[in-house]
Amino acid sequence: QLNLVESGGGVVHAEGSLRLSCLASGNIGDYNMAWYRQAPGKERELVASITNSGKTNYAASVKGRFTVSRDNAKNTAYLEMNALRPEDTSTYYCYARLVAVTLRPIEYWGQGTQVTVSS
Repeated sequence: QLNLVESGGGVVHAEGSLRLSCLASGNIGDYNMAWYRQAPGKERELVASITNSGKTNYAASVKGRFTVSRDNAKNTAYLEMNALRPEDTSTYYCYARLVAVTLRPIEYWGQGTQVTVSS
């Protein structure tokens, strides 16, 4: 079992910055990590991901503005968000998926942190 706790959300003006953190209750070294977001009435979407080896991937809408990183020693993943736009307003969720192949995927979600960007 891996508990994920996000922090760092808040209210920011357009073009502002926020840094989200995702603290895991255990070792994340064997997990691929990701950040998703979901706005009211919309589907949950992938924002950024980082493999256990450090390979990153971004949604087109955030590429060049957001940076995902991880510190395995601190059991923490991060999402640095710059040049925020009102359309980035959403609840942001941390996600972890065990790298090893299992009969069923072993994955965990955080409870989410709200990011609100005012124009």
